[in-house]
This record gives sequence, C-alpha cells and structure tokens, in this order.
Amino acid sequence: MESIHPHILHLIQCIDAEEKEETQRYKLDQQHTLKSLKAEGLALHPIQVTHKHFGYGDYPEISFRLPYPCEVSQFRDGVAIECFYRDEEAVKGVLLSMDGKKGEFRLFAPDFPDWLEEEGVGIKRAPDQRSTGLMKQAIRELPQHPALYTLFTEIHDGNGKPQPVHALPEEDLPWVNRQLNASQQQAVKAVVANERLTILHGPPGTGKATTLIEAIGQLVKRGEKVLVSAPSNTAVDNIAKGLLARGIALLRVGNSSKIDEALLPHTPEGRLSDRSIQKEIKDLKKRAEEFRKMALQYKRRFGRAEREQRNLLFKEVKNIRNEIRKMLSYHEEKLYTQAQVILGTPIGLLDSHLQKISFQTLVIDEAAQCLEPLAWCIFSLAPKYVLAGDPYQLPPTVLSAKAEKMGFNRSILEVCFKNSNAIYLLNTQYRMREAIAGFSSEIFYNNELQTPGHLKNTGMHITFYDTAGAGHEEEQGANGSSLINQGELDMVEKIMLADALPAEDTALISPYSGQVALAKEQLKNKMRISTIDSFQGQEYHTVIVSLVRSNDEGQIGFLNDTRRMNVALTRAKENLFIIGDSATLGKHPFYRSLLEYVERVGSYKSVWELV
Repeated sequence: MESIHPHILHLIQCIDAEEKEETQRYKLDQQHTLKSLKAEGLALHPIQVTHKHFGYGDYPEISFRLPYPCEVSQFRDGVAIECFYRDEEAVKGVLLSMDGKKGEFRLFAPDFPDWLEEEGVGIKRAPDQRSTGLMKQAIRELPQHPALYTLFTEIHDGNGKPQPVHALPEEDLPWVNRQLNASQQQAVKAVVANERLTILHGPPGTGKATTLIEAIGQLVKRGEKVLVSAPSNTAVDNIAKGLLARGIALLRVGNSSKIDEALLPHTPEGRLSDRSIQKEIKDLKKRAEEFRKMALQYKRRFGRAEREQRNLLFKEVKNIRNEIRKMLSYHEEKLYTQAQVILGTPIGLLDSHLQKISFQTLVIDEAAQCLEPLAWCIFSLAPKYVLAGDPYQLPPTVLSAKAEKMGFNRSILEVCFKNSNAIYLLNTQYRMREAIAGFSSEIFYNNELQTPGHLKNTGMHITFYDTAGAGHEEEQGANGSSLINQGELDMVEKIMLADALPAEDTALISPYSGQVALAKEQLKNKMRISTIDSFQGQEYHTVIVSLVRSNDEGQIGFLNDTRRMNVALTRAKENLFIIGDSATLGKHPFYRSLLEYVERVGSYKSVWELV
C-alpha cells in the first residue's frame, strides 16, 4: 500500500488545529463570556430582527439590524453562525450578508425559534465543521484522482514545475474589449493557450477582473464550459455582472438572497419561474405552512403527548421541504447543462452537486484569499485551472496560531506561485497617483508596476504624520481585546480640518478593530471607517491610515505582515495620509523604507505641525 503524501497529512493536521481553535474560540461559557466574545468581534448582540421569511429551499431566513456601531469584519458572507438567546439551545446557521449595520442569516432548522424576536437575541461565530469536513475529505481523496494528484505532488515535492510556459497564440484574438493593455492581452492569450495551470498576477488597480472577464469570454467562444469561483460572494458577483454585460449565458449558484438585482434572473431561483413549477412548489409550501401552524399551537410548556404530536408535525414539515428541495434539484440540473458559465463560492459550487457536468476550465478569482485545501475541493471539477490574485496582499484568515505557524494561511495562489513559470503580471495600475503606487512597486513588484500618464503626480499625494515624542501611545481597548490609540484619532480630525477633506470622500482604515470601533463612536461624520482587512479590494479618493502601534519596546504585532500594509497603502486614489510613530515603526526595515520613501517623494511631517 502506497504511503500517504506527507503534505496531505500536514494539511489534515492544520485543518484539525483550525477546527479545534474555532470550537474553543466561539464557545459561549464561563470562560468565554458574551462580553468577551463581543469585545473580540465574534458576537453581535443584541440584534433587532427586521424581517423573517422562508427562503430558497424553504430554510428560515432572518434580516436584522444592529442598534449600535461595531466592528463586523469577522462576519463575512458564508461564515457559520449560531443564533442564541439566554439559556435556550442555540440554532446553527450561516451568515448570508453583512453590510454596515444590516445583515441577513439563514437557520438550519425547520422553523423560526419561538424566542427569535425577544430582546437580547444575538448571533455569534460558530465552528464551520461542514467546510473543514469537506476540505479533509478532498485532501484525503486526492490520490484517487491521478492527474490532480500529479499536480499536487509536483507543487509540493519541488521536482518540477506544475505548468510549463506554453507558446502564446501569435495571431490577434477577436477582442471584445479593445481597451486592454499589452500585459492584459498577454494574460488573456495565456488563459486561452492554457493546458493545465496559468496564474494571472494582478497587483492593486491593474484591472484583474476586466482581464478575467475577457479571458472567460474568449474561452466560451471556443466552446468551453467554464466554472468560476472566489472565496467571497462579492468577487463572484463582480465577475458575473461583467459576463452578463457580455451576453454570456451564466448561472450564479449559492446564496441568492443578497446578490445584485441584475443577477437575480440568473440564479436557479430566478430561472425556475416557470408557472407550473412555481404552482407545484407553492402548493407544497402551503401544505408545509399548514402543518407548521398546527405544530405552533403547542406552546413552549406542554406534556409528553403534545410534544410527540408537535414533533410529528415538524417532521412532516421537514419531509415536504425535502420534497421541494428534490424538485428544485431536478430542474436545476437542466439549468446547469444550458449555462456556458457557472459561478459560485467553493462551498456554493459543492452544494450544487456539479460533479456530473463536464467543465473544461476552472477560474478562481481572489485566489490569494483561498485556503489551499478549499481549492482542492473544487479542482476535481475541471482539468484546467486559472488562478487570479496577488500573493503580496492579505492571505486567507486563519484563527489557530498553531495552524498559522504550520503555514495553513498559505493560499493556493501562494503555493502555486512559487512553483510555476506560467505567471502573467498585469503591469499597469489605473487607481492611484504615481507617488502612492511607487512604494509598493519598489518593495513588492520589482519596480514593474507602471502608472499611465493621466495619473502622474500633480502635487503632494502622500504624507506621513510622525507621532514620535508626542505621547500618543497605544492602549488596550475594552476587555484588553484590541489596541487603540486616542492620540491618533484626535489627529484624524485635525488632518481633515487642515486639508479641508470632505468626509464623504475620505476613508479611515486601521489594522486594529479596537481603533476602528473607537473611531466609529467618536467620529460623527460620513467618513468611511474600516479595518484594513475589510477594506481589501476597495478604493477611496482620500485614505487616512492609523497604524496605532507606539511603545518603547518597538513591538508592532501583526504589522509584521507587510502584505497587510501593501493593502493599506494602495487604497487611496488621490491622497494618502499615514499616522504612525517612527520611533516604534522605524526599527522594522519595511517601515524604515516607507519613511525614507515618503521623505523622498511626499511630505514627512511631525505631529507638532498640526494645530
């Protein structure tokens, strides 16, 4: 019997460590109080239920709002949650969306809990045992897929490149988007010529999505059936809207409750609007609702016979809903065969049971945010792969310090990036003034990132405000959960006043959720306020970065991950302001280089210059 590849065992150990950490971290008990979970951004409490209905597949779905400002970066689309209330048994579910103070989640239950609309209901993060289970299964089954296993071993054994560079077609393609620059055109040609694995390296503002949309369109023209995925629903929707504008027949699978209106007709739910199908489903839902109402006649305190009767009624409701799901699944299979492109998050694609459908190419956008084993879950769905993203921006989020130390936060892109020659850099950025883009180009992209003429500098576009010696020291936030720096927040208001910055055009970002929460409390204007991690992929006219760290020991915590700073420094289009303590930061070579760069091309100021 052939031995198991050591990296398979390694990944399983990483997943186990992450699963164990999730279970511990999200537990609500005497050690992990509600107060501490809220302080860590792992619980939203209380919530106000604004709407409830039975959604697609007849699961209970709840819309809610938060009556207070808080940091919600841990509550991303698709994360596992539990809805809880006092001593009642919590109900498992999934977060469908979170936008500012509003959100929506689905419960894996036959009905809404009796206590759902009581005061004091909340939701908290929960271990995503389903995702970890799917990842472990996919990793263990890799040896059963010879071509896939060969790719896996080549990537991890270092005995060769997973993808040699194929000759690109010399003839010009029938471009739909004729505005693509030379590097974008070369990347599209590489995707067309791809026989196994091609990487689109897209630094900030280089038109990665635009390039992918053209590339997918070219594949469809050649008769390929394409699968598109990304770790976030937002990224999936972005690609879907671009393909839709091209007239490509697509099907957007997964969460259909909070996607762009233009895509609703292209979800299974939207496509299954045939009257006969809808009438059959409506009749089944009506029967289920009748049984549900009968069950709800039995209140929370009842005898054994009543409890048994209630359980039987709920069982019948469940059976009817299973019948609805089977019917939808039957009709969905027809839709899958008709679509030229199917899009969804990795878990959304797996839930759609696409194994029987033949795809030629799998495209993963935001691949730098995709855990390696999560990618292997869907690699088996196609023989050719296109990974798009930037390994020099934020990696996937990993909770377990042990798993992170073992390298579990290395994305599928990072893993393949080091073992492939088929990497195509998009080399022109269209977001920032040259001075703002210059530092990242020097440090991360070998000075290969170009800026077009219309974005050349017209003045001073980058400023560093140095707080050294001003006494603006970091402090522990509430419950010691996250760092804050009140002095830096005071400076934000002074900077906005001194430079007459319109709040609606300005964003404040910080690596620390404590600083973000404090800023939301104190800055009563229309300014956008966010953690750096939540701001990846976004841009603003003016961005102020509050670095927070200021201490005698020169400790900078997770500012040591310079990829986070690459994100922070590349969000501003016109003006970038950085607030930090040079005495603390300057001990690190990256930040020392940043200070030198600002002195060279921008404005380096002392806090004392702000009145």
